[in-house]
Amino acid sequence: MNLSDLRAKAPSLASGMAAADHSPDSQLSQTRHRAALVASWHIAPGSTVLELGCGQGDMTAVLAEAAGPDGRVVAVDVADPSYGAPVTLGESAARLAAGPLGPRIDFRFGTDVLDPSVEFPESAFDHVVLAHCSWYFASLEQLRDTLARVRPWARRLWFTEWDMTPASGDQLAHLLAVLIQGQIEAAGSHGHGNVRTPFSREGLLRLLPEAGWTADGSGSVDTEELQDGDWEIAACLDLAGTEERLVTLPEPVRQLVLSQVDVLRAIAKPRCNRALTAYSVTAH
Repeated sequence: MNLSDLRAKAPSLASGMAAADHSPDSQLSQTRHRAALVASWHIAPGSTVLELGCGQGDMTAVLAEAAGPDGRVVAVDVADPSYGAPVTLGESAARLAAGPLGPRIDFRFGTDVLDPSVEFPESAFDHVVLAHCSWYFASLEQLRDTLARVRPWARRLWFTEWDMTPASGDQLAHLLAVLIQGQIEAAGSHGHGNVRTPFSREGLLRLLPEAGWTADGSGSVDTEELQDGDWEIAACLDLAGTEERLVTLPEPVRQLVLSQVDVLRAIAKPRCNRALTAYSVTAH
């Protein structure tokens, strides 16, 4: 399916998401972004796809559309179905399962592919996908082990994440929000936000060979429509105001974090902060 076909279907795909009931414009922009990614990945009708970190299914819906009625998407996430707000993962999955894409999707929440009990046959999937979920891993080692675990199961890897190298000054607030959250996590104060282990594109490219993958393509992805810059800035400022998360930090780290939060407040706009660019990597 080409880009124009997938983008044309983005409004109907977005309207099928439970989150569209709360933020229809945001859901549409998120779906358009994923439609552009999937179109560039050349996922043919009839494909079998393993998606890791599926969350509420933003990417799952687009993958299922691309795979077609003869395709299959196994959508895996370590989180419990009750996780998420204002729509939980389970509520979003139920909406998708009840729609026309439902027969093509197999949601598996509370599933860690590093658990020895989780097993698939060799080359069971044409593709394995990680889309905007890798910063949620507890460490780079956990990500490496996960990529190594799924290596025998899929022929190709499609990976996308935020690029930590800002393309312009108005992306610095998003970057700073990401770095602050990453420092708090690295110092041992753990939470459940989207940012736990931020790393660069170069970091991923160094990691792939250790997990048995060979990168064969990388490029930048436009994120002009996305609201994630605003979301991560708000999450960071909320986190900085949570005393129980900061009180456990070593005092020098706590002071460093608080100073960076002061800078973030000074440079962030009330809304419409420009998100970082994303990047996409393909590997075999």
